[in-house]
Amino acid sequence: MLIDTHCHLTHEEFREDLPDVLDRARRAGVGAIIAVASDLDDARVVRKLWTGRGDPEPEEPVIWGTAGVHPHEAAAAPSGLREALIQAVESDSRVVALGECGLDYHYDLSPRGVQRRVLDAHIETAHETGHPLVVHCREAEEDMKVALREAAGVGVRGVLHCFPGDPDLLDAALEGGWLVSFTGIVTFASFRGAEAVRRVPGDRYMLETDGPYMAPVPLRGRRNEPALVPHIRDRVAELRGESGPAVERDTTDTARCFFGL
Repeated sequence: MLIDTHCHLTHEEFREDLPDVLDRARRAGVGAIIAVASDLDDARVVRKLWTGRGDPEPEEPVIWGTAGVHPHEAAAAPSGLREALIQAVESDSRVVALGECGLDYHYDLSPRGVQRRVLDAHIETAHETGHPLVVHCREAEEDMKVALREAAGVGVRGVLHCFPGDPDLLDAALEGGWLVSFTGIVTFASFRGAEAVRRVPGDRYMLETDGPYMAPVPLRGRRNEPALVPHIRDRVAELRGESGPAVERDTTDTARCFFGL
């Protein structure tokens, strides 16, 4: 069984055919999906993914979720963010992580100082509730290393999602007991993180689509979705010199442990 550990199932691109998306995931061997929220309103919609469907059929992927504020949305985060995050995770056991939070200095859609304060609010909440963090980092590696070490210093666990392969950031993650996760970018000709894929221990990484974004080769340019995780698994296996089943086993076990599934 595969687990897609990061997919934006509430995105408008899934609005018209989500049942078909989940059916294709099932047929591709995906047994669970982490539906990731981008802001507090989105976190409420994430929770409707299972409350609106009832219990899944035995063969359907199980949907779990997160609650958090993406750095792009940090400027709009409410003053009572920590309280709202605590309420979200404590009111529903299928909310298994905080995020997507982090730092994005590529687009700078929120001021950098605000991004860091919002990230700190997630770290503080994770420390209080025991939930892990799902963290976005783009062109903010130096500040992220500082935040990561501070979080790890108080026992907060996290995953650097859509990891592009920065070796220093990987070292900081491994030293702090954090994980990384790989997306379809591992299949791109422009990917420069092959050494990170090879070097990360087998129990310290996961797989994700980040759907609907960044579909893997040979489907690049199309909408990404959980059914495409096998393409990522197979490329990671190739880079690591391992079998696909071995990568599937390791990443599924790691995801179950990290998210407490």
